[in-house]
Amino acid sequence: MPEAGLKELLEAGVHFGHQTRRWNPNMRRYIFGELDGIHIIDLVQTEALLENARRFVGELASGGGTVLFVGTKKQARGPVEEWADRCKMPYVNQRCLGGLLTNFNTMSARIARLHELTGWRDEGKLELLPTKERMGMLAELAKLEFNLGGVRDMERLPDAVFVTDLKTEEIAVREAARLRIPIIALVDTNCDPTPIDYVIPGNDDAIRSCQLVIGTIGGAIDEGASAWRVQEERRIAEEMERRKKDEEERKKREEEEKVRVAAEEAAKKAAAEAEAAKQAAQAQAQAKAPAAPAQGQAPPPAPAQGQGAPAQGSSGSAAGPVAAGDPPPPAVAKASSGAVPPATPPAEVAPKAEAPAVAEKAPAEEKAEQPVAEEKAEQAPAAEKAAEDVKEGEKS
Repeated sequence: MPEAGLKELLEAGVHFGHQTRRWNPNMRRYIFGELDGIHIIDLVQTEALLENARRFVGELASGGGTVLFVGTKKQARGPVEEWADRCKMPYVNQRCLGGLLTNFNTMSARIARLHELTGWRDEGKLELLPTKERMGMLAELAKLEFNLGGVRDMERLPDAVFVTDLKTEEIAVREAARLRIPIIALVDTNCDPTPIDYVIPGNDDAIRSCQLVIGTIGGAIDEGASAWRVQEERRIAEEMERRKKDEEERKKREEEEKVRVAAEEAAKKAAAEAEAAKQAAQAQAQAKAPAAPAQGQAPPPAPAQGQGAPAQGSSGSAAGPVAAGDPPPPAVAKASSGAVPPATPPAEVAPKAEAPAVAEKAPAEEKAEQPVAEEKAEQAPAAEKAAEDVKEGEKS
């Protein structure tokens, strides 16, 4: 960080003030004496105050702050532009517009317009416009560059303002004081140092004096801003690395989640297929198995071949009278011959496929045939008596 000692200050003529009749009483404490009607500034105080201002702007720039350079005097235009460009800070070296700080919203719109016209010029769009419209836009662009060319990259209000002449830059000083922005200024003996936060008493009319003070402040800002940019680049690189690592971890987790979800879906699908196959096998087995009778219900007895005719005939012979001369019914004839009808007529042999069903029905059929046998046993004496009556009739 460059430093300005007493020798450099003395060689640059920083100690020369204005004429004694043009002085400001508030600068009395910074005046060493007078020589040939000219006030001599105390360089010891100048050296200390310059070091204090240099330390302040260095710390401000190292923290990422911005400093607005303001110097529209001919002696300061060149150094202001040079050091501001080197430090990458905004500057005003042609004309300080009113409202640049206090009406920054409007100035931001004009700065945006400047960027728009500059982009059209670089892309060649202005060449496609009619002559009159193109000339108007070029004139507007030139005016904006003249007034706002140095602050085209200022996106917010500056953190501090460096002024080279309080008389010439009165508008910037008032606006900065109104917004309570710290002001660093090179103050001559004819100026009021009251609104200045960091006073640097010295000659503001000599080119070498302005170059020395601006270079000292600009060098401190450049060193602090360079250190901050290095830290910022390192921080940005670390942030990008962290984001990249986080992105890779996120993608890895997403891949693992996809694999897990696919495995679960495959397991569910396999289980569903196995269940469906099991149900299909059970349905097929049930379809092949024979239908069993309902529990608690006995199937109706299968009628034997020729079973109903004898019972009906015997009951008819017992119920109705037999006319004389009529042939006896078969049951009567069999009864007269002494033959007893079988209790159960022989049934036809069932097919092999129906053997289980017939075996199950046998107890039920025996229960159903018992009343029939008892009824036939009761009807047998009546049939024998009727046969005897018929024989006696024939004899007589």
